[in-house]
Amino acid sequence: MQRTDPPEFPPPADAALRVEPDAALLESIARREHRHWLAWLMGQQTFWVSVAAVVAFVVLALSSDVFATQQNLFNVTRNFAFVAIIAIGMTAVIATGGIDLSVGAVLVLSGMVIGMTMHAGTSIWIAVPLALGASLLVGAINGVLIAYLGVPPFVVTLGMLSVARSLAMVLSGNRMVYEFGPDQPRLLALGGGFLDLPLPLLAEAVRIPNPVIVLLALLVFAVLAFRWTRWGRYLFAIGGNERAATLTGVPVNAMKLSVYMFCSLCAGLAGILEVGWLGTITTGLGQGMELTVIAAAVIGGANLAGGAGTAFGAVIGSALIEVIRNSLTLLGISTFWQGSFVGGFIILAALFDRLRTRSSN
Repeated sequence: MQRTDPPEFPPPADAALRVEPDAALLESIARREHRHWLAWLMGQQTFWVSVAAVVAFVVLALSSDVFATQQNLFNVTRNFAFVAIIAIGMTAVIATGGIDLSVGAVLVLSGMVIGMTMHAGTSIWIAVPLALGASLLVGAINGVLIAYLGVPPFVVTLGMLSVARSLAMVLSGNRMVYEFGPDQPRLLALGGGFLDLPLPLLAEAVRIPNPVIVLLALLVFAVLAFRWTRWGRYLFAIGGNERAATLTGVPVNAMKLSVYMFCSLCAGLAGILEVGWLGTITTGLGQGMELTVIAAAVIGGANLAGGAGTAFGAVIGSALIEVIRNSLTLLGISTFWQGSFVGGFIILAALFDRLRTRSSN
């Protein structure tokens, strides 16, 4: 039997285009994969924001006799909790490459719904779901217009800012509400109450405001959801490359809808707690709060281009902003400078992210 040689196939058409990896590139990849945990930590924006918050705390504690008192720290933690709760939801929106400018209006709408329904004698157990339901409805409208109709998030949420605040004015007749029916003590305890936490090294128990307890519960939920659930992975996949996420089967439209509903739910929750703390509700509540919330998320590491952000970073960013605001008051500096500090931190955070991206590339 005559043996025949196997046929020779021509080389693939793209053989000439194939380039072997450069040795420097391989070395760079290997160095990044095996870098020390300390180098990774120092490359995180959240780490440096945490350092800044700690440094600011120490400096203020040494320069002011009032800052480190239990009453002032109680006020600081309670105040920043409202912003941090919404900033967690905003981080989820920004992670998908979106933005929500209606959070301040949703806050006042939620507060007005619970205030007016309880003012009419409704139980708090019915008023709270109604307020949260109104918030979810606003988020659902935002999500549908953005995800399914393709309207830009900036336009939709800017319009909803006016709509939601107008609805709050209609509900209240643009008047202050401070009587909340028979369940008023429960509402005031919900937002203004606290938990005494005894510590062995302190003479008196530490008072933890109820909004902080709600914030901690939401933070744990968000950290787990962002890190360990399919919903969280889809968030960052959409923000990183929406087209690629669509091609790999990610339900982009449904995800965007859920994200805007989650953000509005956080704003509605903060509205209920803030009404309980203030003991009154006016249509000016939450005005301009969207800038502070976005600033907290961006300072904490969220990238406005999408694909990055952490719940813990949003909380740290909120804490830093509140420490600065409180320090301006204690040091006798006009609070009108607060906007300058917040805007400056946004610019610095964006610059840090830009430098970090260049370094990675």
